[in-house]
Amino acid sequence: MVEVVGVPALGARWAHALGHFWTVAVGDAGLGGRDTRGMAAYVKSVTFDCVDALVVARFWAAALGGEVDEGATAAKAFVEAPGWGGPNVWFQRVPESKVAKNRMHFDLRAPRTVEEEVARLVALGATVFAVHDESGITVMLDPAGNEFCVEL
Repeated sequence: MVEVVGVPALGARWAHALGHFWTVAVGDAGLGGRDTRGMAAYVKSVTFDCVDALVVARFWAAALGGEVDEGATAAKAFVEAPGWGGPNVWFQRVPESKVAKNRMHFDLRAPRTVEEEVARLVALGATVFAVHDESGITVMLDPAGNEFCVEL
């Protein structure tokens, strides 16, 4: 559990714990006295269904530069967004394998060239699905068969 210093001084109170990964703090008028009731929602995490959560979480942690939560199992695993500011990534076991194309996917920006990033991701366990030379995008599959794209 991460200790958050100063949050109670901002008017927050601990609401409840969700599993053992994080705690939610709420205030009557939001943190710092701001009224947060009219704020838009934000993406806290993206959740993937998979057969083995730990295998897929290890791949995405390495791909994104994060770490798999120490309490991760084959049934559930969590990768916290590492400094890049994106949402956290959850993986949860479901009994069925992937049966159709994803309706949404990650687009990864290559830090150097697409070719170098594709080679790095293949070494981590991804496979190349399609190369679109005209757009410079390579479509890949993670170890669970989820599509994602690599581009500049």
